[in-house]
Amino acid sequence: QVQLIESGGGTVQPGDSLRLSCAASERTVGRYAMGWFRQAPGKERELVATYTSWNSPYYTDSIKDRFTISRDNVKNTLSLQMNSLKPEDTAVYYCAAKRGSTLIGFQPDYWGQGTQVTVSS
Repeated sequence: QVQLIESGGGTVQPGDSLRLSCAASERTVGRYAMGWFRQAPGKERELVATYTSWNSPYYTDSIKDRFTISRDNVKNTLSLQMNSLKPEDTAVYYCAAKRGSTLIGFQPDYWGQGTQVTVSS
């Protein structure tokens, strides 16, 4: 059973930065497709950052050039560096994993419990 534990959420002001981390059990990061989803109040959960089948980073349009996904196969962690945060980035952010090469177009097999990110002045 894969376990994913997120950390790093919080309340920040517009323009600030946050770094989310996801600690995975087993040797998940190098063996599973992994990524970050978010769910804002009243909205559907959406994929925001992951890797393609060719191991290139993928970002949803709304966070391009502001967020950076990275992974450490040795430490078994997945991270999301979020810069220039906006109020519309407010959401619960989830780490997710799936057997296979990419999360794009697929539902994850495993979810973390989520971490709240609030951007407010």
